[in-house]
Amino acid sequence: MDARSYVSGLADRPLLGDTIGQHLHRTAARWPDRPALIVRQQDVRLTWRELEERADAFAAGLLSIGLQPGDRVGIWSPNNAEWVLTQFATARAGLILVNINPAYRLHELEYALTKVGCSALVTATAFKTSDYAAMLQTLLPELVHCAPGELRAARAPTLRSVIQIGAHGIPGSFAFAGIAGRGGAAERARLAELAATLQFDDPINIQFTSGTTGAPKGATLTHHNILNNGYFTAEGMALTEQDRLCIPVPLYHCFGMVMGVLGCLTHGAAMVFPGEGFDALSVLQTVAEERCTALYGVPTMFIAEMAHPDFDKFDLTCLRTGIMAGSPCPIEVMRRAMDRMHLRDITIAYGMTETSPVSFQTGLDAPVERRVSTVGRIHPHLESKIIDGEGRVVPAGVPGELCTRGYSVMLGYWDDEERTRQAIDRAGWMHTGDLATIDAEGYCAIVGRIKDMVIRGGENVYPREIEEFLYRHPKIVDVQVFGIPDARFGEELCAWIKLRDGEAMTEEDVRAFCRDQIAYYKVPRHVRFVQEFPMTVTGKMQKFLMREAMLRDLQGSAAAE
Repeated sequence: MDARSYVSGLADRPLLGDTIGQHLHRTAARWPDRPALIVRQQDVRLTWRELEERADAFAAGLLSIGLQPGDRVGIWSPNNAEWVLTQFATARAGLILVNINPAYRLHELEYALTKVGCSALVTATAFKTSDYAAMLQTLLPELVHCAPGELRAARAPTLRSVIQIGAHGIPGSFAFAGIAGRGGAAERARLAELAATLQFDDPINIQFTSGTTGAPKGATLTHHNILNNGYFTAEGMALTEQDRLCIPVPLYHCFGMVMGVLGCLTHGAAMVFPGEGFDALSVLQTVAEERCTALYGVPTMFIAEMAHPDFDKFDLTCLRTGIMAGSPCPIEVMRRAMDRMHLRDITIAYGMTETSPVSFQTGLDAPVERRVSTVGRIHPHLESKIIDGEGRVVPAGVPGELCTRGYSVMLGYWDDEERTRQAIDRAGWMHTGDLATIDAEGYCAIVGRIKDMVIRGGENVYPREIEEFLYRHPKIVDVQVFGIPDARFGEELCAWIKLRDGEAMTEEDVRAFCRDQIAYYKVPRHVRFVQEFPMTVTGKMQKFLMREAMLRDLQGSAAAE
């Protein structure tokens, strides 16, 4: 019988049976004086013992303002030490941390707070163009007239407390720096009781998925989900307590708080944050000056770092490993990172928020070709299969929808049984919506999103394949391919291309490069040269926005003719 597209992950290590709070205690006891948290923009440097002490103090303070296990605590902030302390403190106190995208504005913030019924909000004062303090006072005018902890707001009826990071300037809020001092002996005793009663299957984190196809959904994750996923992701890079991981990806996303923070927690490695948000120069400086051995990022981050004019001035020989993930990883970008950034052991990880997030990861011992052209093999203790439109497992190598099952699958979407049932079937399979193949050796390749597949004149076209081809052109630094409606063929291909600095190309140059190299129906009909792409804070390309812009552009051109 032919090989089928089903794999299950072999495991030589058992799953962890700890809560996050329990594991923080284990790590602090094992490596008390090893560096744990380095936040460059705040000049914060904490050992594991110090991190545990501060997290426990903040957890006791949260209990002192009336929060109870199971309450939801939102955090709306860029990367900083307070974010990490809040992550550990909420887990210690049995509170559910609700990650709110730092780019959210008023409507999105209101939705997040009310959807899950937040009792408290930890907030920054401002970040880039976002004036959080002003937005909060617009959304919650009652803050001005209430005592801290006694908020009664019409537009966020469950919210009682606002905790402000930084300069204390929001009336009616607590200062973050003052919370730790509020916890006394009673709260400390309560924390000790909770350590023995909290269960690893308790929900501990809610992450909102991107709302490109409707209102954002709150993926609800447990201690068991994310602690184990952080552990096995770090295992995949062979991290140890000697490693220092540079984390420029946002904490509000699984890449930062699970693969970064919890991966370091389980292995005693140091987490190093180069800044509040991504900046290529800050990352290069941080890696060189802190002698980081590992680096995280989405492909666009690695592209920006290697394209920086001062790139060659930095000694990056300390680097060994890391992860490129978050969106499809171009083969040529991977090769350049391995060569120019000394990332000989860099891995690709694939997954989704709903699976905590990682399901597949490339192995350090895999052939280079496999490591740059696939997302690797299934993680330990997990299963995956590729199915057709009828739900049947397809033969090895045949594209279909990727499904995942195992410890990493979320509890569900918060207060949304219908969409939970649509995502997780009766057998426990999480349907990813991604098109993929699994070959006879178990290597997975992501072809694209089901919704991104283009059907041109009856031919199925996978944009990822064309993007990989165009990345080979020496003048092209980044490219995105997508489909737009066409009266004759149903859909036509469009390519948005970013060129290297100082280079020039025409649309015809692009098409000429494609001819005789790829099938005629895969050659983009429309080509646009751009300086940047619309993307989320986590670096995911927003092709629906590109599609809308392209349609407006073409309609305008047609009207002018």
